Amino acid sequence: MLAVGPGIFAIGYTVGTGSVTSMAKAGSQFGMQLLWVLALSCLFSWVLMEAAGRFALVTGDTAVNGCRKHLPGGKALAVLMVIGVVTGQWCCLSGLVGLSSNALYEGLRLFIPSLTENAYWPVLGIAAILLALMYALLWHGGYSFFEKILVFFVTILGLSFIVSMFIVLPPVGEVARGLVPRIPDVPGATLMVAAFVGTTMAAPTFIVRPLLLKAKGWDRNDLKQQSVDAFFGAFLMFIVSGAVMACAAGALFSRGLEINQVLDMVHTLEPVAGRYAVALFLVGTLSAGLSSIFPICMVAPLLISDYRKGEFDSRSKLFRILCAVACLIGLTVPALGANPIAAQIATQVSQVFILPLVIAVFFVLANKRELMGEYRVGPLLNTGMAVAFAFSLVMSVLAVKGLVGFFQ
Repeated sequence: MLAVGPGIFAIGYTVGTGSVTSMAKAGSQFGMQLLWVLALSCLFSWVLMEAAGRFALVTGDTAVNGCRKHLPGGKALAVLMVIGVVTGQWCCLSGLVGLSSNALYEGLRLFIPSLTENAYWPVLGIAAILLALMYALLWHGGYSFFEKILVFFVTILGLSFIVSMFIVLPPVGEVARGLVPRIPDVPGATLMVAAFVGTTMAAPTFIVRPLLLKAKGWDRNDLKQQSVDAFFGAFLMFIVSGAVMACAAGALFSRGLEINQVLDMVHTLEPVAGRYAVALFLVGTLSAGLSSIFPICMVAPLLISDYRKGEFDSRSKLFRILCAVACLIGLTVPALGANPIAAQIATQVSQVFILPLVIAVFFVLANKRELMGEYRVGPLLNTGMAVAFAFSLVMSVLAVKGLVGFFQ
């Protein structure tokens, strides 16, 4: 665990309120049937984090800057990656803030019954306060500070859901059957599968990783530690996300209940352990939201800084301006009063479409002999990246089909 540093950022990007929503919704609707999608997404995330980390430590370069300098048409590809990742992340941010603020308000209603149902202004006020707090942290922090904040949020997140899972653990046989690949033949299943991939196998995780390793001060002497960090980052993603799915499957799917509103999610554990388990679930959900909002607000200035200088710069005027823009965009879903569950799942899918390009760029960079020398990736890692690329293409097709069905 002490070796996990940049890997914590991977969990922050992927296991957030979007992941909690997707896993909880899928667990309530399909039980553990989609566990195989989560397992494959985490496996491929490990492969891609390893490739990105190895490229960064061997060359001393970063993803976007390296693409710009070393690939044919690299400038256009780098700009396309930045635009695709930032657009997907900002879309997700509005859904994350909407869900986090609604979850917090509904949790307060459990303990203060006099509060009105579906109150627009209190939820919007909570969203504004959350973003203001996040922006204050972003204004004053450097990399080591950001890492400590995320370690705190992710630790609470993981413990909350893992403890909750053991309260309502589904049967072992059901968990094992969930590892057999199949898509339930019901409306919304393809959208849910794509949302799983969008929230777990997230492109920003791989693009930002070289920047974080550079900020950490690691070089090719730390290749082994980088590999340990990549493995534990992916492993913890699987454990925490699987725990959320198991919570919903054990508490709701087994009783024929489904999550459609935020209050349904807050009540996931209430029948089993009362308001204390609900409070635990709420703390986990809020920690998930904060652990994702924090790095997502940073993604635009980090990638632009990467393109221009290949550096992690959190003190510049541009960094603070773009973080403020992201915070304002984060208020979109609360300001519109949209259903946060539906908005969150739909926005998560937007991250799938840029994934094939990101994988292809790392595949080429990590195989360039003039850059990597003796550290060029081998057949096993290349096979993993090739299969991950094919998987991302299939998921992009499913995402289009799922979105068409969603809007129809």
